[in-house]
Amino acid sequence: MRPLFVTRFDDFEIDAVTLARRLLGQRFVRQLNGERLSGRIVEVEAYLGQEDRASHTSGGRRTKRNESMYLDGGHAYVYYTYGMHFCMNVVAGKRDEGTAVLIRALEPEEGLHAMEALRQRGPGLRQLCSGPGKLTQAMGIDRALDGVDMRSSKEIWIERLRARAMRESQIEITPRIGVGYAGKWAKKPMRFLVSGSAYASRRNKRGRNSFFR
Repeated sequence: MRPLFVTRFDDFEIDAVTLARRLLGQRFVRQLNGERLSGRIVEVEAYLGQEDRASHTSGGRRTKRNESMYLDGGHAYVYYTYGMHFCMNVVAGKRDEGTAVLIRALEPEEGLHAMEALRQRGPGLRQLCSGPGKLTQAMGIDRALDGVDMRSSKEIWIERLRARAMRESQIEITPRIGVGYAGKWAKKPMRFLVSGSAYASRRNKRGRNSFFR
C-alpha cells in the first residue's frame, strides 16, 4: 500500500543536471485504462540545451518535433526515434531554455501484468523497463502525451519519495549512450544511475545500447 503522505514531485524549474540527480529514486506513474503503472527511476540522462550538441535543441534548433522541449519545467517531451520506439523526457528549467532529462530506466512496482502485456513478454521484472524504449512500451507512452504538464496531469506524473537527491556514493555517473555524433559532448558525464541497480539499461557485446533486449 502506498503511504498517504506521498506527494507529486514539482521541483522542475532547475538545471537539467540537478533535476536528473533529484529524479533518481522518485516514482514515475502512468495512469492507463483505470490502472496505475509505476516504477522507481533508476537511470536518467541530462540534456543541456543550445550549447549541448547531443541535445535536440542544440544551436537553438526549434521544430514541431521538439517544441515541447521549450516549455517550462515539468512538461513531458516525448519523441519517436530510430523508426521504432518512443522516448520519455521531463523538461527542466525555465520556458525557452530547451533543456530536459531523459528517463532511461525504471524499477517496476505497480501494474506489472499490464506492463508485461504491453511489452508482449512473459515475467521478467528486470527487463520490463530497463531502457528508454522498453519503459515507454511498458507504460503505453507515445506522442499523444507530448507536451503534457506532469505537475497536473492525470495520465503521467512523478511522485516524491525522497526529499533530497541521493548521496554521491549512491550514484554512478557515465557518459550518455548513443550520442557519438556529438563530438566532445558525447564524453560528458551526463548519465546518472542508481549505483548497483539491476534494473538499469545494459549494453550489448558490441558496446551499443540495446533498447529492447
